[in-house]
Amino acid sequence: MKRIANRRGYSIFAYHILSLLLSLVTCHLSLVTSIYAETPARIISLAPSMTEILFALGLEERIVAVTSFCDYPEEAKKKPKIGGMSNPSLEAVVSLKPDIVLMTTDGNPKEFEERLRSLRIKTYVFKQRRLSELPQGIREVGSVLGVKDKADLLANEIETTINKLKTQNSKLKTQKKKVLFIVWPEPLIVAGPGTAIDDAMNLLGYENIASKAKTTYPKYSIEEVIHQSPDVIFIGKGHVNMKEVSNSILKRIAKVPAVKNGAVFYVSDNLYRLGPRVIKGIEEMAECLK
Repeated sequence: MKRIANRRGYSIFAYHILSLLLSLVTCHLSLVTSIYAETPARIISLAPSMTEILFALGLEERIVAVTSFCDYPEEAKKKPKIGGMSNPSLEAVVSLKPDIVLMTTDGNPKEFEERLRSLRIKTYVFKQRRLSELPQGIREVGSVLGVKDKADLLANEIETTINKLKTQNSKLKTQKKKVLFIVWPEPLIVAGPGTAIDDAMNLLGYENIASKAKTTYPKYSIEEVIHQSPDVIFIGKGHVNMKEVSNSILKRIAKVPAVKNGAVFYVSDNLYRLGPRVIKGIEEMAECLK
């Protein structure tokens, strides 16, 4: 009899534990659902890449503020500013009463996210950093902001282009050319690993000579460039005339194949941000490398 009673007692205890766990899971799911249940009408973007995604999804009318770095498309410059990416004004954000604030792990401080959440301001963090992760990131943003169909369409277009380029690259039998992408000439800053630029080079079947650097945008020495001897050099768009500011460094590396053979290309900043424009950036790079 005692054994039967013990078993019954254990069963009742297990039942209550299971019920408690199910309740906790249900509450968690309800909380997540409630956070994004209503379509956000007032959006603040704390990153240029997020702003570009919002415009690409046709949500420009819902944007109430952006950062001082959000300069694309042209209409983004007309939006109210709440500071920079690393130092946005909490007071300005709160005063605008946003329904949601969009951030990224690539440039926005974690501490600011925590302060927003402590004030019960709905916050979404875009965690994707690689080219292959972009389509899924766009889909997630679309779901959160109530434009799932538009987001799916945009994500599918990007995936189709990426897969097309992968297929083309898989058919190439030529030896990989060594490439350097200069972000700024003096001091020399180049695109390293973990960037959309590095991903684009790999996708196109080329070797980024800075791919083994320890940071995403490392400082590089002239001696290292000469040692690595790139076949192609890209120089990205800057806030000044890049041809003028690059003259000095190109003279100093005049003997590397890229400079000797005239394989120095000035390109746009399409690959600087993980957003819809990266596809144009890849296609632009591919056109130069033909």
